[in-house]
Amino acid sequence: MTKISGAAHLAGVVGAPVRQSLSPLIHNAWIEALALDAVYVPFELAPDGFEAFVTGLRGGSVRGLNVTIPFKERALAVADVADEAARSAGAANLLVFHDNGRVEARNTDGLGVIAALVEHAPALDLRSAPVVVLGAGGAARGAVPALLAAGAREVVIVNRTPDRAQALADRFGPRVRGHSLNDIAEALASTSFILNATSGGMNDCNHLDLPLELAPPTAVVMDMVYKPLRTSLLQHAERLGLQTVDGLAMLIGQAGPSFEAFFGVAPPSDVNVRSLALHALGERA
Repeated sequence: MTKISGAAHLAGVVGAPVRQSLSPLIHNAWIEALALDAVYVPFELAPDGFEAFVTGLRGGSVRGLNVTIPFKERALAVADVADEAARSAGAANLLVFHDNGRVEARNTDGLGVIAALVEHAPALDLRSAPVVVLGAGGAARGAVPALLAAGAREVVIVNRTPDRAQALADRFGPRVRGHSLNDIAEALASTSFILNATSGGMNDCNHLDLPLELAPPTAVVMDMVYKPLRTSLLQHAERLGLQTVDGLAMLIGQAGPSFEAFFGVAPPSDVNVRSLALHALGERA
């Protein structure tokens, strides 16, 4: 195990709750492989303690934070500057602390989605047919611009509240449409890729009951949720013979840019963090 000195670089993940996060496992495996004088830790806060916590870290020894539920929108608000992805999403999952005391907000969720698809569904052509995104919250706002930048021909946002879906679509222009959940059959019938950007299925709660049998047999189904790894949505897709991509792939995909922002070096490619994470989840590689 890498020795930690008094000059160690510190980063972490903040949320409420955060004890279930696999980010410390992933980042610390990379740190150990590179023999960095660094450590990555979880910070679980009271819901009203986020702003004071971030303020106390300005200009200190902490390099940055990954931000998870329920603080992503507040992370953007507390930052001094933000990248285009965070501004488009209206939320940040990464805060970088600079030596001058300024805090920079970034959003790497979209990068995580694209990285997961490149690795696990390389044959998927986002230009071939419309993409369906389930949900209109922060996760969807992070994913949509990344999908457009990756060449998606059209993105259809499906949400229980159609006004929220349309409001999000209006932010991104004519290649994005909003749909009600009541119109899901029409959206699924011609799609190439279905992305669950809701918390439905997390910890086996609020299962998504979608008519995936209406989707083309070549469609790819991805769930941002990684606990459980095989959500009810992915299990349904697998029973129908559809290709699936789990949320762990996205988590690892978005962790790489965060690691480089914290420690100034890319994570080592020869460390199988997916295998480590699967073991932690009680899953087989």
